[in-house]
Amino acid sequence: MSSGNDGFSYRLRLHQRVFDRIAAVVDWFVPWYRLPTLLGAFNLAVFRDRLRQRNLHHTGYGVDAAPPWQPGYERFRSPDGSYNSLDHPRMGMAQTRFGRNVPLRDSVPEPEPGLLDPSPRLISNELLRRRQFKPATTLNLLSAAWIQFEVHDWFFHGKPVAQKPFAIPLAPGDDWPGPVEGQMHIRRSTPDITPRESFLGNTPTFPNEHSHWWDATQLYGPGAVAQTRLRTHIGGLLRLGADGLLPEDPERPGADLTGFNDNWWIGLSLLHNLFAREHNAICAALKQAHRDWDDEELFQHARLINAALIAKIHTVEWTPAILAQPALDLGMHANWSGVPSRTLRAFLGRDSEVAYGIPGSHADQHSAPYAMTEEFIAVYRMHPLIPDDLAVHSIHGLNRRSYPLTEIHGQNSRAVLDRHGLADLIYSFGIAHPGAITLGNYPDFLRRLKKPDEPLMDLAAVDIMRDRERGVPRYNRFRELIGKRRARSFSEITSDAGLAAKLREIYRGDIERVDLMIGLMAEDLPPGFGFSDTAFRVFILMASRRLKSDRFYTDDFRPEIYTGLGMAWIRNNTLKSVLLRHLPELAPAFEGVINAFAPWQPLTRTLAQPVAAEPDDRRPVPFPASQAAE
Repeated sequence: MSSGNDGFSYRLRLHQRVFDRIAAVVDWFVPWYRLPTLLGAFNLAVFRDRLRQRNLHHTGYGVDAAPPWQPGYERFRSPDGSYNSLDHPRMGMAQTRFGRNVPLRDSVPEPEPGLLDPSPRLISNELLRRRQFKPATTLNLLSAAWIQFEVHDWFFHGKPVAQKPFAIPLAPGDDWPGPVEGQMHIRRSTPDITPRESFLGNTPTFPNEHSHWWDATQLYGPGAVAQTRLRTHIGGLLRLGADGLLPEDPERPGADLTGFNDNWWIGLSLLHNLFAREHNAICAALKQAHRDWDDEELFQHARLINAALIAKIHTVEWTPAILAQPALDLGMHANWSGVPSRTLRAFLGRDSEVAYGIPGSHADQHSAPYAMTEEFIAVYRMHPLIPDDLAVHSIHGLNRRSYPLTEIHGQNSRAVLDRHGLADLIYSFGIAHPGAITLGNYPDFLRRLKKPDEPLMDLAAVDIMRDRERGVPRYNRFRELIGKRRARSFSEITSDAGLAAKLREIYRGDIERVDLMIGLMAEDLPPGFGFSDTAFRVFILMASRRLKSDRFYTDDFRPEIYTGLGMAWIRNNTLKSVLLRHLPELAPAFEGVINAFAPWQPLTRTLAQPVAAEPDDRRPVPFPASQAAE
């Protein structure tokens, strides 16, 4: 079994240490987002080096061995994520443990009853509950569906257990129904039953049921059995019906048959269908170029290409859309393809990931074996993005029907897809806004959510308890551990005097008790940002780590693995081109729209002429449309 950080270490070079000192001094007086664009982007790169050294902590793998080696793993992703690292085959595979972004000694949960203080239900009612929808007007609703689509790739703790739930005392007058009067019960996370290493101390550990890698698990499933169920085994294709849609899952009525369909709603259905079609389009193009390839070769290459395209869309489109700041936009594009300046590239050198981008560079785990982390999960609690309802419009400018979210969620999802079709629903998402990630904007229907085989839950209260039980530090200590100054007063968290007073009341004047999620949603945001700068510090580290640690985005991101066609497909496509390949009737809604996560043009007329092709490398690749399974 593993110990410590498993032999991995990361020492800053002399110039990195010098830059780190300079950036720390500058950041003390001027936040990075108020600096000129190039200097701000430089500071982000320096922050990342510091975080790579100090904020990656191994918890052990929790599994004794990877499954047996299969021929082809040297060229393709294994079904469960094993053998991504050929030297450390367990790293990042399904069922291995989540890591940490804070030291293990700071990851020990508080014992009860302190763990329940203040009441998560009180916080849900008084700080999180949406009384009036607050829209994020710079984004469209696809951005909310997208992040859930991605989260389902990265991590899944499994179903919570029914034994010994947390018993949350209810305030007088709280009408929450439950098995015990005056209490709300919250089920605990699935425990880790593997042998514990001594270096863990009292830090709790939890296994990830999905692979930790950015490998499109949500589409392809977390293992070989799931993949087999989803494939036609003809031409590399995923199963689609004659209508071009994923079949309905016979084991989960109302949800599509796909790699992961828990917490299902119509937003996920749209993206799963879109990228299942994209997989099949890639297969068709590969088959045309490599007529001797069998089903397995076609499937595995298409999976590699599709996963990389999704990763690119998230890096250079979703992220700059929700964090609309020039230095960040420059930094994320540099993450993928490097800086545009030839002079700067020459100065930084051929081996610089900043100069040439992470894809195609050398894999590096820095100071710990690769894993998703509990703190990364904590900063991605973004349920306020979900609105209360969806108005479904026709692309012809006709018809309109509004659905509360409860009617396009769970078992209701498939009927809505069949009724309205993919094009009208995606268009409706493109012209609708998600919610702002802020306090007082948590959807009320999620605070009274009933899932199959689970009791009624207040998901806002559950979010609070998940961080606490998993040992995620509370807000002020978290700030300190990721290199920010502690807040000395509630007014340093937020400039809203009324909100600061409310925080002071709920936390009884003790700023050290403020929960991480609450502090993140209370913070004043940098200009253009959709979530807090504190959350962003973890993002700086983990967004690049998902690429840099993965050999299929580094050493093996090359034509010999992906094919020349595959490299061109990834390079030349965007979410917009994917949408237009499969749904060309959406073209009029994209007039003047570059980033597909920005609001689209509402159509109040019949279909117009298609928009012109995008310039240069953003032009959609003219590959064949997707095919339905035979």
